[in-house]
Amino acid sequence: MKISAPTKKVFWISTVLSALGLVASFVSIPFVSANAFWFVVVGNVLLWLGNAMKGF
Repeated sequence: MKISAPTKKVFWISTVLSALGLVASFVSIPFVSANAFWFVVVGNVLLWLGNAMKGF
């Protein structure tokens, strides 16, 4: 499988989601703190898809 760089949009969305999940595990943010783990998971899966699929 050949990997490619994700688009800038996908990269930033995944970075924001992962950072929100990380910060929410230490600081109380409504809705995000209760789902911090899933924010990180979705952010990383999105980044993985951006690397695995060309043009994503």
